[in-house]
Amino acid sequence: MIEFAVALSAGIAAGSVALVAFGIDSLIEVAAGLTIVWRFTGSRLASATSERRAQQLIALSFFLLAAYVAVESVRDLVGTHEPAASWVGIGLAAVTAPTMPLLARAKRRVGNALGSAATVGEGGQNMICAYLSIALLVGLLANAVLGWWWADPLAALVIGGLAVREGADSWRGDACCDHRAD
Repeated sequence: MIEFAVALSAGIAAGSVALVAFGIDSLIEVAAGLTIVWRFTGSRLASATSERRAQQLIALSFFLLAAYVAVESVRDLVGTHEPAASWVGIGLAAVTAPTMPLLARAKRRVGNALGSAATVGEGGQNMICAYLSIALLVGLLANAVLGWWWADPLAALVIGGLAVREGADSWRGDACCDHRAD
């Protein structure tokens, strides 16, 4: 939630679609984690229906992120909206870029061990966060150092495409046991 608050406030202050998307992704990660906790409590523990519902909820979160990124990025590119430099965002991305892949790998291993596509898919949320961190870092640095304002919405569009792919995999149930993160 701290990552969400920092990214969202810094993104709004700078007018950065990539930084706001990063903040939204952080919130989606929290929601996905809560979905997995829900999935493994009570009578849902051995329920195929609960597993499928959890997969679909995680997939929908990816699709919502992608839709936001697409709309805002295109709006910024067409309107030539120039975001301000965000050193807070650059610092946040520099910290999260190397840590998120480690968390994603751990969650995918647990999901594969449990045979839970929903848990593997939730680990995918962390990989999206890692990709978003790297793209965010590149976009924010290009804007701050080189004045390339368009790098911010382009970086966000790359992440939107990755979110669609991860969402489709989760919706189909392809996230389980694929060993992509091993």
